[in-house]
Amino acid sequence: MLKGIDPLLSPELLKLLAEMGHDDAVVLADANFTAMSLGAGKPVLRLPGAGMARTMDAVVSVLPLAEDVPHPVAYMQVGGTEPGYRSALQRETLAVLARHGVREGQAEAVERHAFYARARQAYAIVVTGELEPWGNFLLRKGVLGLALRP
Repeated sequence: MLKGIDPLLSPELLKLLAEMGHDDAVVLADANFTAMSLGAGKPVLRLPGAGMARTMDAVVSVLPLAEDVPHPVAYMQVGGTEPGYRSALQRETLAVLARHGVREGQAEAVERHAFYARARQAYAIVVTGELEPWGNFLLRKGVLGLALRP
């Protein structure tokens, strides 16, 4: 255990997040996500007992999000819905992101197949135990700002 580090962040997950470089992306996926085929050749970690909102809270507590792109967060658009629709899980998870400073408009809905294409380009995939479908998010890593330097 480390002081001040969320216990959900396993040594493997912390290592993965630390290894990512600026503008690398990590997918936080629900339990239904096709992680092994989309993530072929990439690290795929599992957090089977954790829901998406809880996982998001833990990950963004240590992962700086990109500030040089309009949408450092993407989430899978629920199939068959109108643009702007967000499921209860998506609203809950976006509220977690807002508590960590992500502003309205910095997260974009992405059609399922386009999301899969982005997932193929991601550095890694973290599969949660989230059972609600369409609960998939992609986070682009940023850099620590000068204000954080000692």
